[in-house]
Amino acid sequence: MNTAPTPPATPHTARDQTGTVHAATDPVAADHAASGTETAAAPPAAHGPLAGIRVLELGQLIAGPFAAKTLADFGADVIKIEPPGTGDPLRKWRLLRNGTSVWWEVQSRNKRSVCADLRTADGQALVRRLAAEADVLIENFKPGTLEGWGLGWEALRALNPRLVMLRLSGYGQTGPYAHKPGFGILGEAMGGLRYLTGEPGRVPVRTGVSIGDSIAALHGVIGVLMALYHRDARGGEGQMVDVALYESVFNLMESLLPEYDAFGVVRERAGSALPGIAPSNAYRCRASADGQDAYVLIGGNGDGIFRRLMRAIGRDDLAADPDLAHNDGRARRAAELDAAIEAWTRQRTVDEVIAVLDAADVPVGKIYTAADIAHDPQYLARDMVVQSRDREGRPLKVPGIAPKLSATPGALRYPAPRLGEHDAEVWRAHGWPVRRD
Repeated sequence: MNTAPTPPATPHTARDQTGTVHAATDPVAADHAASGTETAAAPPAAHGPLAGIRVLELGQLIAGPFAAKTLADFGADVIKIEPPGTGDPLRKWRLLRNGTSVWWEVQSRNKRSVCADLRTADGQALVRRLAAEADVLIENFKPGTLEGWGLGWEALRALNPRLVMLRLSGYGQTGPYAHKPGFGILGEAMGGLRYLTGEPGRVPVRTGVSIGDSIAALHGVIGVLMALYHRDARGGEGQMVDVALYESVFNLMESLLPEYDAFGVVRERAGSALPGIAPSNAYRCRASADGQDAYVLIGGNGDGIFRRLMRAIGRDDLAADPDLAHNDGRARRAAELDAAIEAWTRQRTVDEVIAVLDAADVPVGKIYTAADIAHDPQYLARDMVVQSRDREGRPLKVPGIAPKLSATPGALRYPAPRLGEHDAEVWRAHGWPVRRD
């Protein structure tokens, strides 16, 4: 197979505040303009806070692509590199519509798809060329994989000293476990989350989504934004952002470690309760009209909130009990308080409980299903359930964009791409014919 020569590194292109590339300051763009070659402009124009930021995504499945999606939602131009023929395996994960996962429609919106086999010289050459012009590169391969292809951090930073490289992996790029493959479930377990999830005395359970991958992705986004700020505001260079799944999960484990160190206490599974904080639990309500079990969540653990809650359920005696004035006393009597609350909720429907406690200004809510989310007025009012269309024009409800920025909000600019949809504009823009290895 003939291979294209590795392109030389090019200077970082100049951009104005709209992210426009100035061909006069970019030798590559100037060469393309002279030859009539297509340029790789991102359709349509982005106006978010990250407009003008170029991101190269080498990730697959969840962590890397979720980080890239977050940047893309806020205006970054993301080029996603996919294996020819099959693409990202996420295209075939979970429920498929017309052969493509609806999850794909969420995870890959606002991105461009380019096919390249990273195991070949052609694919590696394209990545080098794109990395030489990129602000950010995201990857979530097993550590050492990119180095084996000549695409590791040291090689890419030599091409582009301004590059920020986000590396997401199970255990990080260093340490005795770095070489091991890692998935979200292992990061959740090693990070301490899995042990705490479930009922006492039962097998630890997972949350139902790949939360460890998503937590790592968000840590990665934070790291990328800090690295870009350092580079641009402080005259620094790019840097590597090393994110381990287990560390990202562990970072959310509150006082888990100091409790063990100071008291020898290992926090245990507690079902729907929050150990040491009371009352805060799921409480059974009167069964629904179709006979299904029904529950409501109540957070009555603030001192003033607790008193309002007790008065609302007719337990003025508990509201006035000095031993229950603060959380330490309530925690010692958590079972008693839970029993008192559930004795009241079991006589009422979920809606009745919510109405009474809303009126008392007590935090309360039902446990939402996807059906609840799709029609909830709060979700709809804040554009968190969005009616989109896929590349074939079929309607599909997808999650909106969070967080909400008042001056530079994110946007759904275009749907998830077909496999290799942007091959022509990207491959030709970098000097060789469209092909798939």
